[in-house]
Order: sequence, then C-alpha cells, then structure tokens
Amino acid sequence: MEEHLPQQDGPKRMMYQVTIHFEMDEDFMTLVAPHRTYVNYLINKGVIDSYTVSLESMRSWIVMTAGSKADVKLLLSKSPLYKYWTIEIDELYVVDGQPYRLPALQPN
Repeated sequence: MEEHLPQQDGPKRMMYQVTIHFEMDEDFMTLVAPHRTYVNYLINKGVIDSYTVSLESMRSWIVMTAGSKADVKLLLSKSPLYKYWTIEIDELYVVDGQPYRLPALQPN
C-alpha cells in the first residue's frame, strides 16, 4: 500500500480535519471492510490521528496530517467509499486533548 502515501519529505506538515457527509446504498456495506483496512493502514502510518463515524447523522470526522489539502484529498480518494462522500477539509490551527498530553506522574 506504500504507493497511496503522498511524498512525506516536505518540511511543512499540517493537521487537517475532514468532515465527511455520506449516503448509503446496497453496495455501501460491502465496501466497509476494505475501507477499514485502508483507514487502519493510514492510522498505522501516522497519517490519521482520529477517525469517527456517526450513523445517526451520516457523517464522519477524520483528523489527519498531510502536506496540503490536495494531499488529504488524494489520500481520501483511495478509499473504496470515496464515491459516497461529500467532503470538507479544514486546516487546523490548534489541536489539543488527552492523547496529546504527557501521562500523569504516579508517585511510588
């Protein structure tokens, strides 16, 4: 799967939040497993930081690192579910939360 990743050597790497609105049809569910394989690959490569899905609102949110919005779109276009999506890509200025904090010290 290495060919899916855009060039990682550039000095400017930014974080982006992608909001995905999706529609489901009969074929959608058959593509979920290969989509998850691809998402897991990007998580393991450190490209995707978080991935969430709401079936209630038929939306998904992805926080990811890339060199540009074009790189984000290229990476997402490799998903088997891409044809079902309408996407919004926003460059993030501040990213904070529990996963970005150092673990609390526990005295002995």
